[in-house]
Amino acid sequence: MNFGILIPISLFVCITYAIKVCVDAMVRRHMVNAGGSEELVNSLLRDEELRRRHSSLRWGIVMLSVALGFGLIQWFGWQEVTPGMVAVLAGATGLGNLASFAISRKLG
Repeated sequence: MNFGILIPISLFVCITYAIKVCVDAMVRRHMVNAGGSEELVNSLLRDEELRRRHSSLRWGIVMLSVALGFGLIQWFGWQEVTPGMVAVLAGATGLGNLASFAISRKLG
């Protein structure tokens, strides 16, 4: 693998994430300084925290299901990219999303 291309990609991802974090912090500061009711600000912050937790749960479940899909591919001994291999990965991703949706509905 050519690691020379990985460095600019990871740099781009880090810069994008840093910009997102700064924008989110500025939005929160403007909400607090805008003089909105305290209940509204607390409600928005609680909802944001819940969305963040559910996002982490979703990505964890999806990554686990994709790992299981790759495990199935390894177990079957598939070496070339075939429609069946792509279907296994797409199905694993879909099942992970459905499982995370069902779990998040039960949680809250």
